[in-house]
Amino acid sequence: MDQWLSDYGVTLGVGALIVFMIFIVWDLAKRSNAGRFGTLILYIGLAMGILGFLIKVIITYLLENTGV
Repeated sequence: MDQWLSDYGVTLGVGALIVFMIFIVWDLAKRSNAGRFGTLILYIGLAMGILGFLIKVIITYLLENTGV
């Protein structure tokens, strides 16, 4: 049970945090009158962080499930 919570709890927790951060970026762009280009730049920055997390998950999976 503890191993399951460690593996999936962190992944689900970070996923929920990412969804919350999407809302925060949207609210920040709206309150600061960032416009379309500013909002796009904010979301690109957020997407880079999400992409980094997904790459970490993929690399971890590949390293654990290969015969290396």
